Amino acid sequence: MQIHVVQSGDNILEIARMYNVSPRKIITDNGILNPNTLVVGQALLILFPDIVHTVQPGETLTQIAAQYNASVLTLYQNNPYLAMAPSLFAGEQITISYQGEKLREVTVNGYAYPNIDRNVLLRVLPFLTMLTIFGYGFTEEGDLIEIDDEPLIELARQFQAAPIMLLSSITGNGVFSTERASLLFNNIALQNRVIDNIIAKMYEKGYLGLDVDFEYVQATDADAFIAFLENITGRLNAEGFTVNVDLAPKVSAQQTGLLYEAHDYARVGSVANTVLLMTYEYGYTYGPPMAVAPVNQVRRVVQYAVTVIPKEKILMGIPNYGYVWRLPYERGTTVAVSLGNQFAVQFAAENHTEILFDETAQSPYFYYTDQNGNRNVVWFEDVRSIQAKWELITEFGLLGAGYWNIMRPFAQNWNFINAMFNIRKII
Repeated sequence: MQIHVVQSGDNILEIARMYNVSPRKIITDNGILNPNTLVVGQALLILFPDIVHTVQPGETLTQIAAQYNASVLTLYQNNPYLAMAPSLFAGEQITISYQGEKLREVTVNGYAYPNIDRNVLLRVLPFLTMLTIFGYGFTEEGDLIEIDDEPLIELARQFQAAPIMLLSSITGNGVFSTERASLLFNNIALQNRVIDNIIAKMYEKGYLGLDVDFEYVQATDADAFIAFLENITGRLNAEGFTVNVDLAPKVSAQQTGLLYEAHDYARVGSVANTVLLMTYEYGYTYGPPMAVAPVNQVRRVVQYAVTVIPKEKILMGIPNYGYVWRLPYERGTTVAVSLGNQFAVQFAAENHTEILFDETAQSPYFYYTDQNGNRNVVWFEDVRSIQAKWELITEFGLLGAGYWNIMRPFAQNWNFINAMFNIRKII
């Protein structure tokens, strides 16, 4: 595997000849929509097939997999487009394996809403250990606020991705409710009714675990929050279900603020089966322009987390999106707009600008001037920033990563993970 950064005058054919790979492979591995409009500074993932099979008339994926003592899932991972292909055609080139040794086995969790584009989902599922579906809320009476999750659960199981239910204090209006969370933590009868309903729903739908996502918890509810986690984890573990808890990105136990104070890393880490460090949203909708997950800031969170939580319990959060800010930034006025990482590159091409790279944040960005003459800046993720994050995960020996979220395509990310790691499958 190599990463090629596009230089002035580069084109797909010349890059393919340089690395002795097919142009089509570069295009598909990087999700390039228009191969004639590469952007100076654009990062391209270059993968080197080891064994390639030419499809014969009438062959099926099952037959091809058996011929090479491989699994059909491995073929999907090495050729993601196959998950959407209605059939094989004679002469088609299928990658059986790639050159190079994989580093180790990792857990990959992806978060999705029920309305995810099915084509996007199908291309991602082969690379997931778990698919966490956002998400169930609860009423003040303890009933669950339903979502249309059954189609995603069925697809997840087809690709051996464990479906994970998510519980939060999201109300019917789609916002986190500090008050509703507090009610749950401090009312044991309500709490047990919610847990009863969760267990029943997990059996009914075929979920294998629960993701607990309570944000903006009052500091005064810190002890009650831990007691709730002990209750729900104990009861779900007894039924054979796992519990993951999402944690705000802290760098010390003393960190203040509504997001942080009730998220006691040591205590939550001792209770939960796994945790997700929400190491993103440094650059966010209402904040100043910067990388969404600058690796130097993410490192500080991980360095603290491993001192109080077993490293084998930790998933590090990775964002699958970027933001556009109009310049100059004005606090209280400027509102950034999110965009997908693949679209960001396309957007740079459309605006005839160069992609730059911040070495400290390990993140790409670019400037452009819109049709109204306004100056804008875009920060996003590419294979270089993803590589830096996975190097951090490997350095600290973490369990793996959790992607918020998988609603947008990001081909080079998934192909990078597949090239570097064995993806844990638990079903």
